[in-house]
Amino acid sequence: MTTALYLPEDNIDMIAATSVLQQQAADIRTKTINWASYMQSQMISQEDFQAISALDKSRASYLAQNSTQVVKTLLNLVSHLSKDSTIQYILVLLDDLLQEDRSRVDLFHETSGKLKQCVWGPFLNLLNRQDGFIVNMASRILAKFACWGHETMPKSDLNFYLQFLKDQLASNSTAYLQEMALMAKRAQTIIVHTHGQHGKDHHGHQYSPNVAQMQQRHDLANESYREVRSSSSSEKQQDGKCVIPNNEYIQSVARCLQMMLRVDDYRFAFVSVDGISTLIRILSTRVNFQVQYQLIFCLWVLTFNPLLAAKMNKFSVIPILADILSDCAKEKVTRIILAVFRNLIEKPEDSSVAKDHCIAMVQCKVLKQLSILEQRRFDDEDITADVEYLSEKLQNSVQDLSSFDEYATEVRSGRLEWSPVHKSAKFWRENAQRLNEKNYELLRILVHLLETSKDAIILSVACFDIGEYVRHYPRGKHVLEQLGGKQIVMQHLGHEDPNVRYEALLAVQKLMVHNWEYLGKQLEKENENQKPGAAPIAGKA
Repeated sequence: MTTALYLPEDNIDMIAATSVLQQQAADIRTKTINWASYMQSQMISQEDFQAISALDKSRASYLAQNSTQVVKTLLNLVSHLSKDSTIQYILVLLDDLLQEDRSRVDLFHETSGKLKQCVWGPFLNLLNRQDGFIVNMASRILAKFACWGHETMPKSDLNFYLQFLKDQLASNSTAYLQEMALMAKRAQTIIVHTHGQHGKDHHGHQYSPNVAQMQQRHDLANESYREVRSSSSSEKQQDGKCVIPNNEYIQSVARCLQMMLRVDDYRFAFVSVDGISTLIRILSTRVNFQVQYQLIFCLWVLTFNPLLAAKMNKFSVIPILADILSDCAKEKVTRIILAVFRNLIEKPEDSSVAKDHCIAMVQCKVLKQLSILEQRRFDDEDITADVEYLSEKLQNSVQDLSSFDEYATEVRSGRLEWSPVHKSAKFWRENAQRLNEKNYELLRILVHLLETSKDAIILSVACFDIGEYVRHYPRGKHVLEQLGGKQIVMQHLGHEDPNVRYEALLAVQKLMVHNWEYLGKQLEKENENQKPGAAPIAGKA
């Protein structure tokens, strides 16, 4: 039996998030299928012909009296017919039946069980079709079968379906971003072209356009941008059929995932197919606010599971959502991010994990965003309550925060910056050796950042920190060599950024000089041991 998380949006139809699908479905409902020709050519039985014809005429009354036959007929038609337009019609009919009354999902489960027919197989097979509408409508129906009834999707089918959703999200988001980049490029070309046209007056003299002229150009560019968007996104005709670009379905795919992850039994299966990493990767790109909201909603429902809430920031959820929070202008996106943050503090059963999440939020400047949000008025009381809750928790964590806690959180976040702790000689004297804890965890992260990051500030700070570690920990040079860090630092001596080159040079100098300093201190100690009563050498008077 499925255990679903019932949330306020459960009562909201999927139209807003699947408008392309709905537009096509509306067109398909107006079509008429010649079922008699299918029967005459023996592609469907007399029994199925009578059932589907009756459904077309009087859906509710026929279903009430012949529920077993309806289930049998619809599964037969979906399984055995192949023409795209006919399959589209059947899927719309079936989806409408489920949307009208959720209890019909259990009717399909129970009846298919009695008939020994698989309710999952026919729709899973449709996911391999070329027609985008068929694929996404089948996916939508599968999500309803999996979430609205008392029967759980079998494990092998579940993994296949979740992998399908994950792959669709990844491919659709890539296509979406490519389209956005193309439109931006075309719009930029239009803007440059208008600048070229209006750069001189009728005497040929250069002039600076006034505000009205600039606005006119802006409007022209925007109008052209909308035309480009329309031509890129609108339905295209191929061989007389309507073909929708693949990326238009991303909201439909995300909506199916929103439904699936409300069921606790399905959450770990999604994590096992590397689903969280995919969500984070897409959110780190510039998708539109609707897709942002839907994918963050998926993260939110995942965090209702205490074990997943505890693991969530291993996927850098907090830094990514903190960035979106600082940029977003949509209240619904703000609301869902705050809800995720609250769950990351409330849901983990280990208080130390909640503390780590608080520190990570502080490190990612969430407190600053909360103070800005406190100045705004929201109609949604949940936002106000979450802002107050998070502000209190983060303020408390700041008071308990040691300088090493702050440093460790920053390193683990991978977002190094020139915060005061790096430049503090006292900090390094007291804490350099602590980089050895947990099998050199923090030191390994610094080396990894040097190897993988493209950010000049991160590379500069990592070089500086490694230099300070070697300088203040006697065996630091040996440890760093064992981790392969020395060679990586030296590679940055030729970096294109002068600041990175400078910090890499300082780190290399510390690596080379360190042993001499250590040897000098040892010689001083030996001399003192040989002359226990000797007075120190006096300076000049």
